[in-house]
Amino acid sequence: MKKIIDEVKAELIRNADEKTKSSGERYFKEPVKLHGLKSSQINLIARELFKRLPWNKAYVLDLCEELWKSGYLEETGIACIWSYNMRKEYVPEDFSVFERWVNKYVTNWASCDTLCNHTIGTFIEMYPTFLADLKKWALTENRWVKRASAVTLIIPARNGKFLKDIFEIADLLHSDPDDMVQKGYGWMLKAASQAHRDEVFNYVMKKKATMPRTALRYAIEKMPADLRAKAMAR
Repeated sequence: MKKIIDEVKAELIRNADEKTKSSGERYFKEPVKLHGLKSSQINLIARELFKRLPWNKAYVLDLCEELWKSGYLEETGIACIWSYNMRKEYVPEDFSVFERWVNKYVTNWASCDTLCNHTIGTFIEMYPTFLADLKKWALTENRWVKRASAVTLIIPARNGKFLKDIFEIADLLHSDPDDMVQKGYGWMLKAASQAHRDEVFNYVMKKKATMPRTALRYAIEKMPADLRAKAMAR
C-alpha cells in the first residue's frame, strides 16, 4: 500500500505547478493544502494509477483513507475518484466509512462536494434508508457535515428523486447562518427544481420571508425570470 501511495504523491509532485497552486488557493476562504494541479491532470493520474490496483474494494477504500489523511486537495480528489469507481461493490456497511471521511477529513467545499455528489450520492440512491442519517448530519455542529447532508442529494435531486426528504433537509438547514451551508441547501433545491419546478417554487414562496437570501438565490437560479422576480420580491 505504501508503494502505491508514494507513487500517487510522486506523480502529483512531478506534475505540480506553482502558478496553478496560487490560482487554486484564491478559490477558498479557508486554508487549503495544494500541490498545484488542474482537475484534468488529477483525473488522468487517478485513472492511470487505478488500472494497476487490484479489484478489491476493501483495499481500495483503505488506500482512499490514506489519501484523505494527507489533507492535500489533489490527493482527496483521487480518493473520491477511486471510491466512486467501486460503486458497483457498495454494501450498506460502507456508509460508516464514508461518514467517517466526512466527519474526520473534509475541511473545504471542494472535497465535500466531490465526495458527496458522487460516492455518497450514489450510495444513497442504492440504499435510501440512509436518508435518515443525512437528516442527522443536518443537525450537527460541523459546517461541512451540514453541507454534506444537502449536497449528497444533488444528482438524485436532478433525477427527480427524494423530493420529500430534500424539503425536510432544507427545513433543518433553513436558518443556518453559515454561507457554505446556505449555498449547499440552496444548490440542492435548485437541482430539485430541474425535475420539480412548481413544487420547489411553492416551497420557496412559503419560506422566502425567513430564508437567507443566499439560499434563496441559489434555489431559484434555474427558474424562469418571472418566477425568480416573484421569489425575490420583498
